[in-house]
Amino acid sequence: MKSLGNIRRSFAPWADPSAKPFISVRNVTKKFGNFTAVDNLSLDIYVREFFALLGASGCGKSTLLRMLAGFEQPTSGEIILDGQDLAGIPPYRRPVNMMFQSYALFPHMSVEKNIAFGLRQDGMAKNEIADRVAQMLKMVKLEQFATRKPNQLSGGQRQRVALARSLAKQPKVLLLDEPLGALDKKLREETQFELMDLQQSLGLTFVVVTHDQEEAMTMADRIAVMSHGRVAQVATPAEIYEAPNSRFVADFIGDVNIFDGNVVAAGSGIVEIAVDSGFTLRTATSDTRQQGSRAGFAIRPEKLRVTASAPANASANAVEGEIWDIAYLGDMTVFHVKLKSGQVVKASSLNAVRAVEDPFAYDQQVWVSFDDNAGVLLKD
Repeated sequence: MKSLGNIRRSFAPWADPSAKPFISVRNVTKKFGNFTAVDNLSLDIYVREFFALLGASGCGKSTLLRMLAGFEQPTSGEIILDGQDLAGIPPYRRPVNMMFQSYALFPHMSVEKNIAFGLRQDGMAKNEIADRVAQMLKMVKLEQFATRKPNQLSGGQRQRVALARSLAKQPKVLLLDEPLGALDKKLREETQFELMDLQQSLGLTFVVVTHDQEEAMTMADRIAVMSHGRVAQVATPAEIYEAPNSRFVADFIGDVNIFDGNVVAAGSGIVEIAVDSGFTLRTATSDTRQQGSRAGFAIRPEKLRVTASAPANASANAVEGEIWDIAYLGDMTVFHVKLKSGQVVKASSLNAVRAVEDPFAYDQQVWVSFDDNAGVLLKD
């Protein structure tokens, strides 16, 4: 039997042409008066997938989640869940459950009564409710807190109660709206992995809305990056980070340096760009570009090398600058290097060796270099 980790690593139904989506959002538009919150959006989500909707405030991600839950109805388009059109089906009739950012726990009820609330509303037998509540408490490791009220719990414990209540009705899909937003950084990081393990063990489909890039990158099998009510890119975290399909996605996800310039040569899988910053770079790419056309090139800070002298490899991409800022972060050091053109680039270096002193000083002349396969040619 495969471990959960092996299952997760081999999970990619979106790459199988014969796989049928579990959730299909087809040409969905949602308008509030003259404002379009979701604009002709289409995407597919597969069974057992941990899917993240990522974007800035106002991009439409929460509106889409609320349409999945049934709290909002599409202005046009359709949402299909497990072969069923959800149009006109009220929230309480849908095989989904939603965990709200505020947790929405009943303050006058104990933990066990909060978890049991939805089951009682559905008319489940008392003995079955007791068994299900006990199962949920064990799952989220809160057995000893069953009789406590929400105000007697920590933020992380309240989050687990809300999760248990959402899962108690055994929905086909769990919708999570900024589920970890109220937790401190350390607890949030721990809970991310707990949610991943829980989702895998239960075999459920999770759809999470978040504006936290690290959260989405950590938990999701795939991410939909949203902007102005549309999907900019849907891909795995690695693909989103390493191969963004646009300037917007490259700039939105993580830190990035972007160089613009004119194509001076192209062919044999190499494009050369005369960068506005005053140097020429070479990038390996399968994209075809016309000589003389404008092009953008994106490269992550960790792909850049900062050295005191010019690189020994004369064919390396390299440009001279001076150390403008230094940020020591413990596990890594981030350098801001100001080029002669005035552009400031960011480079990060892993602190693999224990040392107190930084290898460079402010205003020191340095070289920034990178390999020709370290960045990506932007499509727009």
